[in-house]
Amino acid sequence: MSSKSLPYSKKDVHYDNAKFRHRSFFKVITQNLHTSNVKNHCMSCSTGKFLLLLMIFGVAYLMLTHTSPTTDGLVKGSKNGTYEHITSGGIRFGNIFRKPPRLPPQLPPDVKGSRGNTGLDHRKLNSDLKWIARQQNVKKAFIHAWSGYKKYAMGYDELMPVSKRGVDGLGGLGATIVDGLDTAMIMGADKVVSEAGFWIETHLSNKINQTSQVNLFETTIRVLGGLLSAYHLSSVENGMDSTHKGPKPVVYLETAKNLADRLLAGFTSSPTAIPFGDVVLRDPSAHPAPDGRSSTSEVSSLQLEFNYLSSVSGDPKYTVESMRVLEHIKTLPKVEGLVPIFISPRTGEFSGENIRLGSRGDSYYEYLLKVWLQKNRESNFTYLHDMYEEAMKGVRHLLVRKSIPNGLVFVGELPFGADSSFSPKMDHLVCFLPGTLALGATKGLTKEEAMKNNMLNFEDLENLKLAEDLAKTCFEMYSVTSTGLAPEIAYFHTKEFSEGGLDGGNKSSEYMNDIIIKPADRHNLLRPETVESLFFLYRITEDPKYREWGWQIFEAFEKYTRVDTGGYSSLDDVTSVPPHKRDKMETFFLGETLKYLYLLFGDSSVIPLDKFVFNTEAHPIPIEGTAKMG
Repeated sequence: MSSKSLPYSKKDVHYDNAKFRHRSFFKVITQNLHTSNVKNHCMSCSTGKFLLLLMIFGVAYLMLTHTSPTTDGLVKGSKNGTYEHITSGGIRFGNIFRKPPRLPPQLPPDVKGSRGNTGLDHRKLNSDLKWIARQQNVKKAFIHAWSGYKKYAMGYDELMPVSKRGVDGLGGLGATIVDGLDTAMIMGADKVVSEAGFWIETHLSNKINQTSQVNLFETTIRVLGGLLSAYHLSSVENGMDSTHKGPKPVVYLETAKNLADRLLAGFTSSPTAIPFGDVVLRDPSAHPAPDGRSSTSEVSSLQLEFNYLSSVSGDPKYTVESMRVLEHIKTLPKVEGLVPIFISPRTGEFSGENIRLGSRGDSYYEYLLKVWLQKNRESNFTYLHDMYEEAMKGVRHLLVRKSIPNGLVFVGELPFGADSSFSPKMDHLVCFLPGTLALGATKGLTKEEAMKNNMLNFEDLENLKLAEDLAKTCFEMYSVTSTGLAPEIAYFHTKEFSEGGLDGGNKSSEYMNDIIIKPADRHNLLRPETVESLFFLYRITEDPKYREWGWQIFEAFEKYTRVDTGGYSSLDDVTSVPPHKRDKMETFFLGETLKYLYLLFGDSSVIPLDKFVFNTEAHPIPIEGTAKMG
């Protein structure tokens, strides 16, 4: 952190208005005449009287011909706010005996701006221009990613940018198109909106009708969520830059209904409230995963999307089926609010004892909070907030630790339950948590607004502090590596756990000995969770460091993952330079990572947090009763 100058220093002396205000020449002469012995000696002889008379005439001449410094400078125009340069060539006789105006306090040169302001306006203007330029760089990155996808993989789920071809890994529904559409809308990338919208209108319904197996969770958060967000944004143009070329909004809504009607088979085919994880869209039918279990996070992260579809379609069946899941989980036993990462759709019970906030556990906790917020904190849904608060207490009590030697706060795992040993392992996926904690503390308001309205209790302040500590750790997971990009998984050095020779490669990092990166965990998938949390924390705390951290991460993405022919690629090893490219651009790079970076660098009035919730794939969905529902 750069050092700041002290409030007062030698350079301030000439600008201290109280002590060093300029006095007029006339005042200097008369004061000296009254206070020195010259007066007595001069007045006693005729020569002295003559000299005094000559001096008075000289002073009078200077006053009549002097150009006043207070009327020479920049004067703000009254009509258009522009500045005019005005010079006074003398002084009026009526002003000779007028008391000179008191000059306003002046600031030292390092913060002094043009006449009439403190310099803070100029610094704010420069800062705004800097972030506008950086935001445009993110938009250019999005266009570059899209151009590669469009050229080599249009209609496929994902781009392989090095091989210059497409691949279907998510059911063949053109997932990159739908996942990135609302990002293009928010950015005002109208050409992309038009191209993506045309493909959806022309091809997506047929693909849905003909597709065999898809994952219920991935299809809901990426494709259904993307369609519903595009429907809302194209309906209301709520603060967006885009003119939304694309099809009429109803196209997105009708396509979403067709998809959701088929995805409902995951719920209706199950003997319990817990849905099956795999759905055959063309039948439609559903069946459990090969091992018979569903991920807890997957079955509990469908509700934002289905609730919103019920709101805009007028059909309650989507809400009824999806909310049964959370109502059922409410009745199950937990460990201080924490739950195992597997659940059985056959029995409706949790399976195993593995507790973590990484893969298969993460968005369960996220949706407890966000569904409650989506429902505008209605009393019928208070149980969700209660479950969230209990779980966050459990996180603080059972999962939070500090690394050695430098005390990074991290969230570990309990692989065999609360009564077994603690693992200092933290997935990059866990870096969603700082943003969720901050959102839960202020409910989308800034920290300043929430405190002014006495909305923050002790638990909220504890969670907000934990959010900031964890965000720091997530950022250091990037800066500790040779590439400046985070690994998929990190371990932390504790009294009980240590492995030598597995640092991130950045020998200048203060935390090189705190973070352990095993060879199998060194890949980077262009994940969004850290920049997601930086976005939430900047919006809520208004601390510019979160923007600066985000910019460092974006620069690292640009330097090491960009493919010149189009697109961006996942990496095999973030600890080596240059890193080998994995040849895969995940859909969430366009749908989440670049969207959160763009919003982080932009105006906070775009997609305000007290009017929207983001689903776990970063698709903004309006809070009921606040944002226009379309």
